[in-house]
Amino acid sequence: MSVQQVLELIKEKGIEFVDFRFIDLNGRAHHITVPAAEVEADTFVNGVAFDGSSIIGFRGIEESDMMMMPDTESVYIDPFTAHPTLIVISNIHTPDGTRYDRDPRSIAQKAEEFLQKSGVGTAAYFAPESEFFIFDDVRYESTMNSSSFYVDSEEAGWNTNRKEEGGNLGFKVGVKGGYVPVAPTDAQQDIRSEMVRQMQEAGLRVERHHHEVATAGQAEINFRFDTLTKTADNLMKYKYIVHNVARQYGKTATFMPKPLFGDNGSGMHVHSSIFNEGTPLFYEKGGYANMSQMALYYIGGILHHAPALIAITNPSTNSFKRLVPGYEAPVNLVYSKGNRSAAIRIPVAAVTPKGCRVEFRTPDSTANPYLAFAAMLMAGLDGIKRKIDPSALGFGPFDTNIYELSDEQKKEIRNVPGTLDEALDALEADYEFLTEGGVFSKEFIDNYVKVKRSEAKAVSIRIHPHEYSLYFDC
Repeated sequence: MSVQQVLELIKEKGIEFVDFRFIDLNGRAHHITVPAAEVEADTFVNGVAFDGSSIIGFRGIEESDMMMMPDTESVYIDPFTAHPTLIVISNIHTPDGTRYDRDPRSIAQKAEEFLQKSGVGTAAYFAPESEFFIFDDVRYESTMNSSSFYVDSEEAGWNTNRKEEGGNLGFKVGVKGGYVPVAPTDAQQDIRSEMVRQMQEAGLRVERHHHEVATAGQAEINFRFDTLTKTADNLMKYKYIVHNVARQYGKTATFMPKPLFGDNGSGMHVHSSIFNEGTPLFYEKGGYANMSQMALYYIGGILHHAPALIAITNPSTNSFKRLVPGYEAPVNLVYSKGNRSAAIRIPVAAVTPKGCRVEFRTPDSTANPYLAFAAMLMAGLDGIKRKIDPSALGFGPFDTNIYELSDEQKKEIRNVPGTLDEALDALEADYEFLTEGGVFSKEFIDNYVKVKRSEAKAVSIRIHPHEYSLYFDC
């Protein structure tokens, strides 16, 4: 869409405000709203100024002036504002007009440019499966003398005896019992359908929605794949709509990986593939799972760099509460066809040559999608460049249920890092694949590690409520 077409859209739809947005290091959107009457062609050339020193991980106060440079391909009408508002996602530039090397969206675009220059292919496609919970009540605190959280859901398995409903209606979802039941057990059909309707109106191609495995309102909505940056834009749109539709229904939605102890967490399984001028490069009939040698090298790159990669695809302390055995968590650094116990699964059901793809099951939605998809692509391209054979490195294929292997057999399988600090250690030791072609800068990685270590420390130094159960009587 050209600048002129955006200006015409503003007039045609009676837009009153234009909401310019950018994405921070942690994947949170920020916005500045401008009256539509003040938006003109020069706005898209000169950008919209903001204070970078007020954003975690961006700039110091002595160099705080930054610019949002609007991307006219990212526009959509906000479905939630009382006044007609057009949303425009932007890149971040410094005052001299250069791309800011800490801007996640610019990093995603540089990864796509690197792919094209590499000669491997012309486009990388991504499709995330971003799971989430819908709760009715969320309360938490962390103070000097108190630390607690509490969540509730009308469909939760612990509410079979709840009296607040004015007569309990039953049909609760048991632990690990929530995979695609019909109503009345699935009490959230309508809210998910409304989310889908809003997504479609905002331009997303939604393929399906359903209740997920966990109790207490776990859900999943799948939207169609697209190129790397566009998919990251779409995921930001997806999360914005999920959060706000839940609020309209008097509920709240969270993409937190592990909000409940003792049931499945929420992942973000990411499907990816590479094409060259419309030709799929990951398909080869007769190969393992009909995958080409290039695809296997791509898998090798991801698994080889996985400990470092996970610092970006699973960047929260809560991520590692999900990455534990026993809850369908993809903790095993191996690949397999159709096997959900492996970190990389190759889908085999109803797959066409163009649909042949790699599914990396470890990531979660605390990841900044621009950074996560870019890092995955860079790891995969490094595997292709260096011809990293995953089988030669002991990464599989494993076509058995890994969870049922003996302890002796499991010793041969490498696992994901156990904590965020371990993943950050791995990233500091293995980052060169990210800096190829200047996609990620060393300065960006150093700053990223610093920000994430501060989060890990903030959690580690605080008293955990369970410590009272373990140690109060000492």
